Amino acid sequence: MIYRSAQQLIGQTPLLEISAFPIPNQCRIFAKLEMFNPGGSVKDRLGEYLIETAFAKGEINKETVIIEPTAGNTGIGLALAAQKYRLKTIFIVPSGFSQEKKDLMKALGAVIIESPSSQGMKGAIERAHALNEEMPNSYLPLQFENPRNPETYYHSLGPEIYQDLPEITAFVAGAGSGGTFAGTAQYLKEKNEAIQTAVVEPSGSILNGGLPHAHATEGIGVENVPPFFSNEIIDHIFTIPDEAAFYYVKQLAQKCALLVGSSSGAAFAASLELAKELPEKSRIAVVFPDSSERYLSKKIYDWSNNNEF
Repeated sequence: MIYRSAQQLIGQTPLLEISAFPIPNQCRIFAKLEMFNPGGSVKDRLGEYLIETAFAKGEINKETVIIEPTAGNTGIGLALAAQKYRLKTIFIVPSGFSQEKKDLMKALGAVIIESPSSQGMKGAIERAHALNEEMPNSYLPLQFENPRNPETYYHSLGPEIYQDLPEITAFVAGAGSGGTFAGTAQYLKEKNEAIQTAVVEPSGSILNGGLPHAHATEGIGVENVPPFFSNEIIDHIFTIPDEAAFYYVKQLAQKCALLVGSSSGAAFAASLELAKELPEKSRIAVVFPDSSERYLSKKIYDWSNNNEF
């Protein structure tokens, strides 16, 4: 098939059964491989939806500057979508996140402004708001509070998973902004309320009642409960330590030839835990948000912990 733009390649990513591991209760785990999007992550879907919807609503025009606080993947997705209209993009990124993601945003034409790592994403959000006030005709999508974030996945990822795996028993995804999990979970629950949903966070996130602290797992983890979350869509919360996430990053590469990021490792670890609680021969769909290549400078394959989990 011939395509006329990279943006046309967003979505319809493959669903791969993970069969190289012993899985509890004879369950089967199917990974949605979002690194096959042209920008390399699940956030390509979000970038496209936010830009196209803002144009359709008359909120932006071809002279608008897009400003967003981001750790990287949303910035890449927004820059990819904005390139279609030659929009200028400025992203506020807390220092300390992977250099590869910053380089990819720049390659797509974005301007990067680093905020202090000590202020976390909160500091990046504050800087983005200040810049938005300074610049006329600028637009803040604000993925962390924009209801179009979960809408993105309600209209794309959820239907794709259900179409490919209509007999799905459970759905697993990590939470950063929370949109991927919330939108997909809502769609699946509406199709079949018996589908179990599990949200994944790293140690240092607060969904399970822990105190916030630094963690090496990138792309997931929250300091406040996402506004998109409700008790109706969350059946399980799994808090996965960095050691387990990085262990499975390495194992997925060595056993399945899957080069995934640490949030995927955490999601796979959670899927194995969930399988222990499900009926025999259940079918679990799990989101692998991105690839390991954008974290090589962070030594993603060099963790020394050799324990099995």
